[in-house]
Amino acid sequence: MMHLLENSALTAPLPSVVTELGQRFADAGHELSLVGGPVRDLFLGRVSPDLDFTTDATPDETIAAIRRWADAFWEIGREFGTIGLRKGSFMIEVTTYRAEAYDPSSRKPVVAFGRSLEDDLYRRDFTINAMALRLPSMELVDPYGGVRDLQAGVLRTPGAPSSSFSDDPLRMMRAARFASQLKVTVAPEVSAAMIDMAERITIISAERVRDELVKLINGPAPRLGIDIMVETGLAGFVLPEVSALRLEIDEHHRHKDVYQHSLTVLEQACALETDDDGAVPAPDFVLRFAALMHDVGKPATRKFEPSGAVSFRHHDMVGAKLTAKRMKELRFDNDSIKAVARLVELHMRFYGYGEAGWSDSAVRRYVTDAGPLLERLHRLTRSDVTTRNKRKAERLAFAYDDLEVRIAELEEREELASIRPDLDGAQIMSLLGLLPGPVIGRAYRFLLEERMEHGPHSAEEAEAKLRTWWAAQPESTEDPS
Repeated sequence: MMHLLENSALTAPLPSVVTELGQRFADAGHELSLVGGPVRDLFLGRVSPDLDFTTDATPDETIAAIRRWADAFWEIGREFGTIGLRKGSFMIEVTTYRAEAYDPSSRKPVVAFGRSLEDDLYRRDFTINAMALRLPSMELVDPYGGVRDLQAGVLRTPGAPSSSFSDDPLRMMRAARFASQLKVTVAPEVSAAMIDMAERITIISAERVRDELVKLINGPAPRLGIDIMVETGLAGFVLPEVSALRLEIDEHHRHKDVYQHSLTVLEQACALETDDDGAVPAPDFVLRFAALMHDVGKPATRKFEPSGAVSFRHHDMVGAKLTAKRMKELRFDNDSIKAVARLVELHMRFYGYGEAGWSDSAVRRYVTDAGPLLERLHRLTRSDVTTRNKRKAERLAFAYDDLEVRIAELEEREELASIRPDLDGAQIMSLLGLLPGPVIGRAYRFLLEERMEHGPHSAEEAEAKLRTWWAAQPESTEDPS
C-alpha cells in the first residue's frame, strides 16, 4: 500500500529535521525514508527524539550528505550500514537498506545490504514497524498492512512468523514487550510460532534478553507482556520461576492462584508509583520486578498441613535467593540485584506488625533493614493485599497506615534513616584503649543493638554501657604484655 500522506493525516506533527534530511538526500540523488517505530509513533500521537531512517546510500555517501548538516556524527555502526548523528535534540540513525539473518547456531547477526525499501521492510519484526515514509515526497509505504494492524491492536509479522523468529529469536521477546508498551494482542499465528520456537531464545545473549525484559516490565501494561511470555512458554527459558508460579490448585481451593496473584500485585504496584517528583517515580523497575517475583519461593516451600491448610514457610527467603540467581543469569547489575532480592526478602515482614503490633525497637529494625528501599517496601507491601475479603483488606490497610505513622513519628525524633551507634569507632577505641580489630567491631555492633532496642542515648549513657559491656568480655582481663 502506497499513498501520499499529508501532515494533517498524522496524529503527531512531523519534526522539521525529517523533511530537511529527506531533501538533503534527494539533492544528493539518494532515497531516504523515515522507517519503523518513529512512523508507527506518528500514528499513535507521539514523536520520539530517536529517529530511524533507511536509504539506498552507502555509509560513505550518507556521511557526505549529512557532514555539514549534522551537529555531530559517528560511525560505530558502519559495519551494519548505520551512521549515527545528532541534530538539535534529535538522535538519528541512517541505515543502508539491508537484509539480516541469524545462523541457527550463532548469536551474531549476518548482515547483507539490500537493494530496495520494500526488501528492507520485509525483514522487519512486525507489520506495525514495517511502515516507511518516503522523503521528501511524504509517500507512506505500508505493504504489509501496518496501519490496519495498529488500528486493530494486533501484532503480525510481515512474512511467516517462523521465518521471522528464526532470523532473530529476540523478536519473540519483542512481541511480549510491545504487548506491554502498546497494549496490543498477538495474532494467533504469531503466538503459535512462539510456542513452537520458544527454546530458540536461548541462543540470544542474556544482555539482549534482559534489555527487552526491562522494557516490558517498565511498560504501561506489564501484565499483558508477562502473560504472553508464560502462555507461549517463553518465560520457561527467560523467567522459569514465574512460570512455576502456576501451581496446581487443589480441589478444595485452599490457596489462591499464586501466578494470577503475582500479576495483580504487579499491577497494583504500578498504580502506587508516584509522579516524577515523588519518592518512587514511574516506571520503577526495582519495585515492579520485586512485585512480580515476590512469591517465587512458594512452589519450593508449599506444604499441605495435617489440618488441611497450605503453608509456604520461609518462601520470602527462598524467593530472594531465586530472584538474585535469576537476575545474575540475566546479567543485571549488582545494585539492582541486591535491591530486588532485598524487597522480596522483606515483603512478609509487615505481617507480624498487623497481627500483634510492634515495639519502637521493631519499627526501628524495619526501617533500618529496608534502608533506602523503604518507600518501595511500603508500596510492595500494600500491593501484596489482593484478598476479596473487604474487611480483611481494610484491616491490613489500617495496620499499615498505623505503621507508617509510627515510622514518621520516630523519624522526626530519631532520624531513623541514618541510625548509627551513639559512639563511633574512633570513640570506642579511645575509651577502651584499643587498636582496630575484631573487638572494636563487636563493640560497635553492641552499641548499634542498644540504639535499636532503646533509642538514642547521651554520650555519657553510651560510654557507661560500653564500659559495662567491655568488663564482661574475656579480652578485658588479658595481660596486654
